[in-house]
Amino acid sequence: MGCGKVFLVGAGPGDPKLLTLKAFELLKTADVIIYDRLVNKALLKLASEKTEKIYVGKARGKHSLPQEKINELMVKAAFEGKTVIRLKGGDPFLFGRGGEEAETLAEKGIPFEVVPGVSSVLAAPAYAGIPLTHRVYSSSVAIATGSQAEDAGKPVKWDKLASAADTLVILMGLKSLRDIVENLVKGGLSPETPAAIIEWGTLKKQRVLLGKLSNIAEEARSKKFRPPAVIVVGEVVTLGRKLSWFKKPQR
Repeated sequence: MGCGKVFLVGAGPGDPKLLTLKAFELLKTADVIIYDRLVNKALLKLASEKTEKIYVGKARGKHSLPQEKINELMVKAAFEGKTVIRLKGGDPFLFGRGGEEAETLAEKGIPFEVVPGVSSVLAAPAYAGIPLTHRVYSSSVAIATGSQAEDAGKPVKWDKLASAADTLVILMGLKSLRDIVENLVKGGLSPETPAAIIEWGTLKKQRVLLGKLSNIAEEARSKKFRPPAVIVVGEVVTLGRKLSWFKKPQR
């Protein structure tokens, strides 16, 4: 039996209708789907009943399977000649360890393709009425993770990011938000800089909190905001008060 193929597929930000057409077509042909925690379960219904579905979800401090085991699952299924979908929330190459998984596949000589997905970096602010760029307010965007592995070789330089871009988008940063805000202010950002948190972006349960750096962490705590959440910092946040089209933000 010849070697199969692995598709690293982005499942999008939550709303199943934001899945790409290519991902939709692939899910119907998969022999195996290895999927993460934030993948909308409605997408699994697109696959055949015969498709093997393996949950490998990760939450902060609690992993269903270590990354090495996930890699082994992909490799084993591919060597069995199967079509494997590695289904990842958002986009597979944006803070999803897709790059590491692709490296493993390349090293093993396993054919693979990357199917980009709509990232919550773009979708959550859009559903909150916050354009990341704007001719008046923002001509640059920086994306950072607020949750890094202990062995991460590239820690986020918050002091540098504070002045590097007009708009800052932070994923997985809710639990460390106080520290992030403190470092951004130390780096030169005013405590009055507008900030927003979008919880469960693009879904019916989406919540949006608008504030500023000086109060956003305390407001998030008092209103019990929880992951998954996207944080946006910059003047574009002010537009969320008048451009909201999906759900009205909290203030």
